Amino acid sequence: MEDSPISRLPEDTLHQIFSSLSLRQIMICRSVCKNFNQLLTSPSFMHLISARSHLNLLALRPPHHHHNHHSRHSSLSTSLHVYDPDQTRWLRFNLDFLPFRSPHPVASSLGLVYLWADSPDLPDSNKSLIVCNPLTRQYRVLPQLGSAWSRHGSVLVDSRNRVMVLTELAALYFSFSQKNQQWLKFSSNLPSKPRSPIVVSNSVFALCDVGSPWRSKWKLFSCAVKNMLNLNLNVMNNNWECLERHEWGDIFDIMKRPRLIRGNGNKILMIGGLKSSYSLNQSCLTILILRLDLETMEWEEATRMPEEMHRWFQDSKFKVFGGGDRVCFSGKKVGRLALWDCCEWRWIDGVPGNGDELFRGFMFEARLTAVP
Repeated sequence: MEDSPISRLPEDTLHQIFSSLSLRQIMICRSVCKNFNQLLTSPSFMHLISARSHLNLLALRPPHHHHNHHSRHSSLSTSLHVYDPDQTRWLRFNLDFLPFRSPHPVASSLGLVYLWADSPDLPDSNKSLIVCNPLTRQYRVLPQLGSAWSRHGSVLVDSRNRVMVLTELAALYFSFSQKNQQWLKFSSNLPSKPRSPIVVSNSVFALCDVGSPWRSKWKLFSCAVKNMLNLNLNVMNNNWECLERHEWGDIFDIMKRPRLIRGNGNKILMIGGLKSSYSLNQSCLTILILRLDLETMEWEEATRMPEEMHRWFQDSKFKVFGGGDRVCFSGKKVGRLALWDCCEWRWIDGVPGNGDELFRGFMFEARLTAVP
């Protein structure tokens, strides 16, 4: 490249040339040579493209049995596999820049990925939560946590650099902007283990089973984040509220094993099987996606999985992930993923690893300018 005519162009000219490219093209150019990589990762160029739109990707979490000692070097454990719905192609970001064992991605917000990992010089019982940008290969380590939090806690992140690890009995809170860079611990006092908790604006929402050992009964609970941060208290009061409306009727009773996903704006998506009866071992007619408007507190049906697609999930345990108007379904032994993309349903083929696995995942808004 030193002998190439392009290397003799002024830096400002090169910046203008590359700034006209799309984010995908910039990512490709960075891998061409060391000079391009240095130029396209410089602070001046990053500032020039700071307003560039991000990529909306669907990221996979490795299956649980890959997250152990015997599979630390598998491609699923050392890489972040993502799907680009706009380009209908799979991408892979190598996580080998992290000096940790068994990286396990769990969440993302504004271009940053959060993952659990083992410190190389500490036993497996000590877990760290790491935040990184897989595009720029920068990372930051959050204060250390025990392995119990990684096994039983749900990691929630939002656009304000706030991180929560939530369990049935307790919640941890961390903010990059707080002076005391330590985890704050609060009591949760939820009636059961929170199911698919999400953060929308300044509130956390989760489903809890308030039924009996013989029959599940799901309810929607919420808690304002600001209530959890009354630092005059040593522990959080029971600020969780069960959201119920008479006009909702039996909306939770018709759903089998519902999950929550954050929708667009101030909306929540609830996904589950549509029961065909009220018997204990009832089959499901289809998979239903409902949408709750938090401003009007009204539910509406967003869509139903087509019959020819649902038959692959009818007798299979499945997982759901996504965000906005994109919801992805992974079923055991299905061999591919099902995707609801705004107004259409389609299959995603070419799933990395063993396509029969039960994958979890999250939305990843890839950004070159995101800094941990």
